[in-house]
Amino acid sequence: MTPSADPSTPHPAHDPFVRVRGAREHNLRGVDVDIPRDALVVFAGVSGSGKSSLAFGTVYAEAQRRYFESVAPYARRLIHQVGAPKVGEITGLPPAVALEQRRSAPTSRSSVGTVTTLSNSLRMLFSRAGSYPDGAARLDSDAFSPNTPAGACPECHGLGRVHRVTEESLVPDPSLSVREGAVAAWPGAWQGKNLRDILAALGHDVDRPWRELPAEDREWILFTDEQPVVTVHPVRDADRIQRPYKGTYMSAKRYVLHTVAESKSAPLRARAERHMVTGPCPGCDGRRLRPEALAVTFAGHDIAALAAMPLSGLAATLGPAREGDGVAATLAADLVARIEVLTELGLGYLGMDRPTPTLSSGELQRLRLATQLRSGLFGVVYVLDEPSAGLHPADGAALLTVLDRLKAAGNSLFVVEHHMDVVRRADWIVEVGPHAGEHGGRILYSGPVAGLADVADSATRRFVFPDGPPPEPRTPRRPSGTLRLRGITRHNLRDLDADFPLGVFTAVTGVSGSGKSTLVGQALADTVAAHLDEAAAREGATADRTVRAAEGLDAVHRLVRVDQKPIGRTPRSNLATYTGLFDAVRKVFAATDGARERGYTAGRFSFNVAGGRCEVCQGEGFVAVELLFLPGAYAPCDGCRGARYNPATLEITYRGANVAEVLDLTVDAAAGFLADVPAARRGLRTLQDVGLGYLRLGQPATELSGGEAQRIKLATELQRTHRGHTLYVLDEPTTGLHPADTELLLRQLHGLVDAGNTVVVVEHDMAVAAGADHVVDMGPGGGAAGGRIVAAGAPWDVAGAGGATGPYLAAALGM
Repeated sequence: MTPSADPSTPHPAHDPFVRVRGAREHNLRGVDVDIPRDALVVFAGVSGSGKSSLAFGTVYAEAQRRYFESVAPYARRLIHQVGAPKVGEITGLPPAVALEQRRSAPTSRSSVGTVTTLSNSLRMLFSRAGSYPDGAARLDSDAFSPNTPAGACPECHGLGRVHRVTEESLVPDPSLSVREGAVAAWPGAWQGKNLRDILAALGHDVDRPWRELPAEDREWILFTDEQPVVTVHPVRDADRIQRPYKGTYMSAKRYVLHTVAESKSAPLRARAERHMVTGPCPGCDGRRLRPEALAVTFAGHDIAALAAMPLSGLAATLGPAREGDGVAATLAADLVARIEVLTELGLGYLGMDRPTPTLSSGELQRLRLATQLRSGLFGVVYVLDEPSAGLHPADGAALLTVLDRLKAAGNSLFVVEHHMDVVRRADWIVEVGPHAGEHGGRILYSGPVAGLADVADSATRRFVFPDGPPPEPRTPRRPSGTLRLRGITRHNLRDLDADFPLGVFTAVTGVSGSGKSTLVGQALADTVAAHLDEAAAREGATADRTVRAAEGLDAVHRLVRVDQKPIGRTPRSNLATYTGLFDAVRKVFAATDGARERGYTAGRFSFNVAGGRCEVCQGEGFVAVELLFLPGAYAPCDGCRGARYNPATLEITYRGANVAEVLDLTVDAAAGFLADVPAARRGLRTLQDVGLGYLRLGQPATELSGGEAQRIKLATELQRTHRGHTLYVLDEPTTGLHPADTELLLRQLHGLVDAGNTVVVVEHDMAVAAGADHVVDMGPGGGAAGGRIVAAGAPWDVAGAGGATGPYLAAALGM
């Protein structure tokens, strides 16, 4: 007799949980966990604990794998797949959609309109319902796109801007003569002298100040397309004989354009680009389209004017067109409805023509989130990667409302998140930990948020349930000076004056789009960089016209920008190679008796150089396997079994370990293993200080998060010894960090200030602002409604000044 099924076990089709069994992706240790559907579930834990490995690497990857099983094998080759996860079994898993922080390769042709597909609807509106000039033929929607041959301005190819040279950019100091180097755009050394000698042979006065030369001579010297050939009789030097030679003249304009287009030398191209001026295309006045497309209007505006409007203003302009039953009303109503979702997410300040490379990762993800909200899907698992990233606390409530609407539509939300407001709002929390890397990968708790209070090992508990008053405000440091910027004009900053105290920790706050990154990343950092660039200063070139005047620049001797861009884009770039630790490791192995006996140098122990590496995989450690009608797969190399080196190299050991085994050590383990190697000891200790002890020395750059990459860059900088005052500029350094990791990071940043340097951070985390010496709050809104300094001063002064930041900063200070 067959036993009956256990009635307490729900049928998989009706099971309200996604049940994961035996998850082993990355550092997960055979994890079993039950996750409810139709709920807002937050995955929490310190950075590197395994949250993303569970949410994205396991749950989403398995959902995608199952979907691809229904796709024709040939079609699978055309779609990027994340691969099958290492997991025993997952039941109750619906289809899934992932919204990650990663961005595709930046391109100026990708914009807010293309990401949200709003531009498609707007082009259709102009094509079908626009007001055409009398006698003009109706245009297809492609004719209103700057990214198609039918619509792009032929002069700038749809980019809206052109690069050109002017007399001022080529000759920054007209008081000099040609012989003294007036034409700064020409190359240095012998090639520049050659052009000056040719000019003298052509009969031009090279010893007269540039401004005194006839206008027609100046025009010819700089802009002629002629290339006359003349005989040059160089001045004889006492120590060598110089014979006459045939020289070909090249104008300054021709030289600059040729160098930018043809030179393979990055320094030469960069030097030539300093003498170019970028401005709106004269053919389309920066509007990117052909005249026939710009002649069509809707609601009194051409399509370029509407695309340039903030989304909130565009919705107001299109609002009246929703009345009626025609095509115009239908398209306008759809556009306005989709824009309202974006405005609700705090993105109403963006224009449809805003290029995506200028967006933060948080803005980009919220654009995608709004698109999903309008898709009408239900029964789907949305896996989101920190949707609060880059979001001011004032916009957090709107984000939670949108998440609630997605859940109310019948979807499940699995969110990897560090923001405590989102954690507290969750229906369920899964905490992975207790620590990072090999010390994490376990499920500490899975259940309602309230139950987390009883989990002793939880790193998140004390931030969700703070038990006690906030810490006492620290006494601000006294500035050692002030860096003053005057007349800042860029994006939404209009003739702004800003002061940055030196020798202190400054936090720049404000709602999304208020101008924080423009003020710090462009006005401040670019101005200091241009001042420190002695070559640019000598040539009289200015890299940026953002700032009209600046004072106090001489007090800054170095500039360090620490961002979240990857430290490398291939597995060959890793933690050890980026920080320089690999140099110390290779030297240690080269100094062993075995290596010296065989004549092995440090180069033998590099997997990027022929000799010591495995030649089967060229030092990659894996080989690509091409499968007919299926996407290519990667398998460990048969020659080295993933070690990346050939057998002879691996025979050399240091303290019983070969070089591949040392690269497989974590930073914490390597700190003990290499404790008596001075060249490695300081770097390893610094990596531990910023909370990266769990990473392996050979961890590929492609496996690192943005927050990890930023901390690696900071650790690399911290291990260097420098003299002089350094300005450190960081853009949202706490993005992707658990509050416990943020405490570690801030300890290092404040240590930099205690050493006599200046730190300026753009930040939304009010705990960071509360601990700063000085706060600059931008606003009051985003886009055109921002671009001003609302308040500046000590944290409690800014907290009492009102604005969007004031109440949240006051709460962080316990006011």
